[in-house]
Amino acid sequence: MAMLDIIAHKRDGCTPSTTEIHEFITVVVNHTIPDYQTAALLMAIYLKRMTTQEQTTLTKEMMESGDRLDLSAIPGFKADLTEAAFINQVQKIGLAIVGATGTVAPADKEIYALRDVTATVGSIPLIASSIMSKKIASGTDALVIDVKTGAGAFMQTEADARKLAKALVSIGQQAGLQCMAVISDMNQPLGNKVGNTLEIEETLDALKGQGPADLMELVNTLGAQMLVLGHQAPDLVTARKRLEAALTSGRALAKFQEMIEAQGGDGRVVEDYSLMPHAKHHLTYRAKQSGVVTKLLADEIGQAAMVLGGGRQKADDALNYGVGIELLKKLGDSVKKGEALLIIHHDQTGLDAATALLDDAIELGETAGAPTLIHETIN
Repeated sequence: MAMLDIIAHKRDGCTPSTTEIHEFITVVVNHTIPDYQTAALLMAIYLKRMTTQEQTTLTKEMMESGDRLDLSAIPGFKADLTEAAFINQVQKIGLAIVGATGTVAPADKEIYALRDVTATVGSIPLIASSIMSKKIASGTDALVIDVKTGAGAFMQTEADARKLAKALVSIGQQAGLQCMAVISDMNQPLGNKVGNTLEIEETLDALKGQGPADLMELVNTLGAQMLVLGHQAPDLVTARKRLEAALTSGRALAKFQEMIEAQGGDGRVVEDYSLMPHAKHHLTYRAKQSGVVTKLLADEIGQAAMVLGGGRQKADDALNYGVGIELLKKLGDSVKKGEALLIIHHDQTGLDAATALLDDAIELGETAGAPTLIHETIN
């Protein structure tokens, strides 16, 4: 089948057949199509969009372009281990946190690289198919999706977040998954800490029931939905009670420690945070005037942590796990001139650039309410 015909078919607003979509994914994975033709079809999809059935077919073909793990009854998937080690660990202790392998939905990797340079990243059908192909290929049979909206999110408007959430849920359900989505706010960072070690510390605090209020609310919201979809609780009220019991009893923390040790880590970090890397220097960032926090941009605060060394600006950059930003105030909080707004954990590298980003990320005004964390659920 001529790729040119498939491109023209979509360009003209027609619905490509299952055979055409299969052919497209096959030639992408086999590298038997020039990049400019892949880019042309991506732009046609971007401009003409896709029907729900097209999205589902594209997702299925991307999913089947590589390995598909069989994890029926396995509670979760993330991969840094080999597939065999991952499955063995999940079977043994019930969970693992690992990174995705290159053989899961390889078509997505090829397509994503071109989306990034052809101004088609914002296409909801392509975003949805990219996300769901990997989720389905990972072997899951029930999925709760957290779709962010706000200044720090990819989908900055609630309307766009809703479109994406509905597309994701529709694809999941048509693929036979139990699937739902929660639209949550990202106008400010979730929790109080941004950075590698800092976020692990906050995770451990949360597992002890001592996490920030917004983080705990989101965890309980998503967790309750997961328990219901996984048939571990009959309703959301019962599910929340089970989550609270797991935290207060210490079972959640103990299971996390068991997982760390199973993957070769030092389980003592759950109580002794000093075993993790930390920055050598701490700079208090103070309010330049009195007022109420009216802006606290998550994306610029994340960039500040990155330029300190907490993220990669180039693929071969080494990470500094100890640096980051610790928030002392959130949206709607009152602050006096000279009062501490946040703490910069740094090793001197990138400090001026990070401070400049924080200057842009934070504003103080007269009044501001705390944002609504959970905007909507999509079933």
